[in-house]
Amino acid sequence: MSNIKRATLYDVAEKAGVSYQTVSRVINGSPHVSPRTLQRVQTAIRDLDYQPNKAAQMLVTRRSFTIELIMVGAAPAYYGPSQMMTSVEQAARLLGFKLIYSSIDSNAPDQMQYLIDNLGTVDGLIVIAPIQDDLIDNMLRLARRPFVKIGTEQRTSLPSVIIDQQHGSQLAVQHLFDLGHRHIAEISGPLNWHDAAARHQSWLTTLDEQHLETGLSIQGDWTAEGGYRAAQALLGRQSKFSALVLGNDQMALGAMRALREHRLRIPEDISVIGFDDTPESAFFEPPLTTIRQNFSTMGKRSVEYLVEMITDRETPPQQHILYPTLIIRQSTGSCT
Repeated sequence: MSNIKRATLYDVAEKAGVSYQTVSRVINGSPHVSPRTLQRVQTAIRDLDYQPNKAAQMLVTRRSFTIELIMVGAAPAYYGPSQMMTSVEQAARLLGFKLIYSSIDSNAPDQMQYLIDNLGTVDGLIVIAPIQDDLIDNMLRLARRPFVKIGTEQRTSLPSVIIDQQHGSQLAVQHLFDLGHRHIAEISGPLNWHDAAARHQSWLTTLDEQHLETGLSIQGDWTAEGGYRAAQALLGRQSKFSALVLGNDQMALGAMRALREHRLRIPEDISVIGFDDTPESAFFEPPLTTIRQNFSTMGKRSVEYLVEMITDRETPPQQHILYPTLIIRQSTGSCT
């Protein structure tokens, strides 16, 4: 039998330099703890490998300390959803919550209805629903549990955490305009996705604000192969463009191959800019200029907001907005 003594709540309090009541508030997700104190207690919990007594917590709080993450109509293999899922799980664990994962088909509303009807004892829901679907929103309102949507449309009245996609697209087009480009084409993501539709509309708006003609646009499917096919289609139209904005980095990878097959140099002949700043984008040839989205912060913020609503049912619904940044590399250059 092991003689290693398990850390207690009092051990955590002593190491963090706070009262045991403060540690209890942190463990139970109380919003009435300052960020600095929260960080000290969480660090002490990790250092001591403290394991709270969940049974006792459930008796005191009448909560299960379980969050359900629901993925609607998007494969986790995509970079954004995959990154968010990882950060959601890490943030939930840090705040003392267990995570349950569910995936449903956006074209099968009965799956969502079944899920809502059989939630069991989960305390709250985080929903990644990148595809436009009003039915999902209506069902969530009937769930009678706190929920947060990730990556929904901007200016919704529902509790949500988003990245300002319109701002990101504006950064991309403005960067190319500042480099002297006046004919800017686009390969968007599928326009039934919130993010793709917002970026496309911002592309149109920014061109108009700069008094530029609307460029060529074609929908892709987020994949490198889709970007390759879409770029081939654009090049086949024999229309002039000196720069290409893509809906994500994977499509940019495929498009860059298509451009090279047509003996077009990047960026001397065509400047290329992606979206997401995936880890691989810095190693494209040439390294890809892109719009960085902080998916890790997005996932973390969604858990923190949900836990706040779980512990204080008076928390008002609001939309938390994060802002992307422009990462300039060698795939964009001055228009000659």
